[in-house]
Amino acid sequence: MGKKIATVITDLFEDSEFTEPKKAFEEKGHQVVTVGPKKGIVATGKQNQTNVPIDVGIEDANPGEYDALFIPGGFSPDLLRADERFVQFAKHFMEEKKPVFAICHGPQLLITAKTLEGRDATGYKSIQVDLEYAGAKVKDVEVVVCQNQLVTSREPKDLPAFIRESLKLLEQ
Repeated sequence: MGKKIATVITDLFEDSEFTEPKKAFEEKGHQVVTVGPKKGIVATGKQNQTNVPIDVGIEDANPGEYDALFIPGGFSPDLLRADERFVQFAKHFMEEKKPVFAICHGPQLLITAKTLEGRDATGYKSIQVDLEYAGAKVKDVEVVVCQNQLVTSREPKDLPAFIRESLKLLEQ
């Protein structure tokens, strides 16, 4: 039975960090639902190659309806973390021990949600110090799986490992 994955996303996400995991998740029968600032708007990737319609506006998003959270990188997570509704949405998944997949700048949303204390994690080079300040144990490797719940990766070249470990968690 496929899982329902909430994907928090807005403009300037890193195109491949959304499109490649989404394709892999859907090929395995999972449903990827985009949660953004407003239902019906279209988020545009920072490479201008990908336009993503927003399925659910954050005001109508109930984290209890989803099995997992996916946070693509790029500038999107930094924009989302300025909105407390996205911060609380992400916090729910971490507190309920549901799978969370965050790549590149994705962990920025988890930093703002104050959910990384004592966790093993990685992220894009420029946010690794931020992760340390948030209390995470940072590892500079292609993928980190923490407590069978949190999957983090650094950048687009880590996507194969990120997708592999994310799919493993979804199969449990």
